[in-house]
Amino acid sequence: MARTRYTNTAISLHWLIALLILAAFALGWYMVDLKISPAKLQYYSWHKWLGITVLGFAVLRLLWRLTHTPPPLPATTPRWQLLAAAGGHWALYLLLFAIPLSGWAFSSASGYPVVYLGQFQMPDWVPKDKALAAQMKELHELLTTLLMVVVAVHVAAALKHQFFDRDGLLNRMWFGRNHPVEENT
Repeated sequence: MARTRYTNTAISLHWLIALLILAAFALGWYMVDLKISPAKLQYYSWHKWLGITVLGFAVLRLLWRLTHTPPPLPATTPRWQLLAAAGGHWALYLLLFAIPLSGWAFSSASGYPVVYLGQFQMPDWVPKDKALAAQMKELHELLTTLLMVVVAVHVAAALKHQFFDRDGLLNRMWFGRNHPVEENT
């Protein structure tokens, strides 16, 4: 019988990254409108830590994906859905790299170093530049909004498959035993 679900490593990385993104998004949404205070500065540090952690796990996830073929979709999957799924997944990978890097560039250009976990100062990879900081801030916010849209479509597609198509595709990325993918006949 063909493998019908992702590996436990891929599943763990998927859900861990999803939780980290949710935390970073919620914290970012909350902190931006706060008045300057020690708490706000701490929130920014935590937000940066989450972003760098997402970047690190994204590297691991991409390496895992490139060396471990995902389970095939059912043979009955329409071509447009195959293309949409592939495009959506690669868009997610691109954004998992672009968002933390744009945030890191924003921080560097603003003159505020990223000190990961309060212990390890990350190198500034762009020079301090007020105009560049403004551009990186806008890019970071735009990419984050795009990620939320892509994630919403990703979740909607998973829920459609689970509750309308009832084809078991959600089981591919869920913990547990190897659930067979049912094919509608």
